[in-house]
Amino acid sequence: MKKQIRERVQAGFWIKVVRVLTILVFVVFSIQSSPAASWNQGSRFGGVQIGTITYSYRSMKDQSLHAYLNYVTQSSISSVELMGDIVEQYAGIPQGNDPLVIRKWRSTVSMNKFKEIRKMFNDKGIKINILKLGDWKWSDEEIDYAFNAANTLGAKGITTEISEEAAKRMEPFAEKHNLFLIFHNHGQPGDPNFSFDKVLALGPKLMLNLDCGHYFGATGIDPTVLIERLHNRIVSLHLKDKTGPHAADPNKNESWGQGETPLTKILQLIQKKKWPITCDVELEYTIPEGSDALREVIKCVEYCRAALLPKK
Repeated sequence: MKKQIRERVQAGFWIKVVRVLTILVFVVFSIQSSPAASWNQGSRFGGVQIGTITYSYRSMKDQSLHAYLNYVTQSSISSVELMGDIVEQYAGIPQGNDPLVIRKWRSTVSMNKFKEIRKMFNDKGIKINILKLGDWKWSDEEIDYAFNAANTLGAKGITTEISEEAAKRMEPFAEKHNLFLIFHNHGQPGDPNFSFDKVLALGPKLMLNLDCGHYFGATGIDPTVLIERLHNRIVSLHLKDKTGPHAADPNKNESWGQGETPLTKILQLIQKKKWPITCDVELEYTIPEGSDALREVIKCVEYCRAALLPKK
């Protein structure tokens, strides 16, 4: 009798175990098969959104859009500045350099492929923050196309190189499409005649994609001074570590933490002020032997995490 009771108890125990395991398998399978499962872990630390420009992965072997999507996902990044050449290749831009053929394609192409791209990134939990596409020398139809593509992708606007010519030519299109024209800088701030304010004064839809590394490398001035003053005209920052103009090896890209750009100070300023400015990793330093762009972007993201979520 005791033996029968013991066998029944044991049998009941194992039935419960099997039931629990079945539930766990079902839960895991449900998570993996649901849209939410494909969302990465995110890259918002201490209230600051960390992203990357997809240019950071330019040295990786596979340069297809799907590969870029995988690189971003593996980096656990949840927002990007998306390079236009990748997008246009996926959308079927004609091969070759005939400007008339390309102009006709841009002026007539369907937005269906761009809708596909948006869904692909959304399904992975990645926001397309900015589209790097467009040039002030393009035709009206091509500029309209660039803004239409950005709108279809869910971006805040398009980014291009800063200049007064670009501002005067393209700002009316930004107003027309109710999107931003977001200016990126290289070494222009090193010119004493250059002025961010003069460009921004040319229209309300003009914003900045401020490259902190290039700014510091060209001027030697702490970028936080400019960010404090123009924060309401800044959509995003490009983060890189550079030496200043008076260093022994001036204006040089360095591994993060090895240069002179005050990256931690910049990140913590955005955090303290709670400004809605995305901080994007732009990988430009020489990749160490045995590593690759994916590994280095992950290191940069971890640098941001440590700056924004310091250990207690």
